[in-house]
Amino acid sequence: MIKYILKKTVYGFLVLLGVVLIVFFLFKFMPDPARMTMGQRADISSIEAIRKEEYLDELLLKQFQYYLRDISPFSVHENTPESRQKYNYIPLFSLGDNRVWVIKKPYLRRSYQNKRLVSEIISQALPTTVILGFTAITLASILGILFGCVAAVKQHRFWDQFIQVFAILGYSQPPYFSGVILALVFGYYLAPLTGLNSSGGLFALDDYGNEIIIWKNLILPALALGIRPVAIIMQLTRSAMLDVLSQDYIRTAYAKGLNFSAILIKHALRNALNPVITVISGWFAAILSGAFFIEIIFDFKGLGYETIKALNNLDFPVAMGCVLFTATVFVLINILVDIMYGWLDPRITYH
Repeated sequence: MIKYILKKTVYGFLVLLGVVLIVFFLFKFMPDPARMTMGQRADISSIEAIRKEEYLDELLLKQFQYYLRDISPFSVHENTPESRQKYNYIPLFSLGDNRVWVIKKPYLRRSYQNKRLVSEIISQALPTTVILGFTAITLASILGILFGCVAAVKQHRFWDQFIQVFAILGYSQPPYFSGVILALVFGYYLAPLTGLNSSGGLFALDDYGNEIIIWKNLILPALALGIRPVAIIMQLTRSAMLDVLSQDYIRTAYAKGLNFSAILIKHALRNALNPVITVISGWFAAILSGAFFIEIIFDFKGLGYETIKALNNLDFPVAMGCVLFTATVFVLINILVDIMYGWLDPRITYH
């Protein structure tokens, strides 16, 4: 198991390195960040100062080397007050020539637009996206498992056929299309009846300047984000339940006169949930990626909203930091899902 985890960790590190490489050089083909930061009327000396601060006066490979140093948790830095204040590192040991090997949080640099730390922007936007993602996957899991059980028990009957049609329609709709339809129907045309808004963030300020949570603004984005996972989880639950219900021990339980509900919940559903749980955990990463479009549609100010806004404003550090953070989450979730396979299914062996 330890060897397998180490191997997956190395693979994940290589994936992240590839993401950094692609994203970094992709953004280097964009307009001059120094000119964008200072404006078109800035003087030459101010622009040159910005270029030097962001290492834009160095060769491209040297810029990439500096970026890797900034985002790496272990790196070599100059042992100066300015460097310590900028990176907030903990020195491990000296390397001579006023350089030290340090451990630190990844430094994702500062926004071109407002000079805020990218890590602060991500940490402020992340809770909104996490709440949205967990709400969507929880809603999708409950409805998907419930509909899947009903479809399996009512196989080849009306409810089975109805749920199958719903699953096909749900799976065929991308989240952004579902988001537009839900916002238009329930947040605009039927707003007087539903009381829901077609746009609006999760957090807001009241009349006294205190931050409050507007839970109703979470409903439509979570539904739009969870429709597709509902279809997948429902179909997988139905298939797993049909397989389990045909097993000999289920027929034995019937022969012993056990209650149908007890057989369904304690015996059938419990054994059918193994593949469903692994799919649910894997879908959480996909939901986070779908949240990028949903947050724009509903003006839901999370990580996806900040990423798209940064791309529109050509704010490269924020966009690069958000993409790198999202890729890291994807890699970690995939590693955890692979480990869960063995924990839930003892037949799986690791090599």
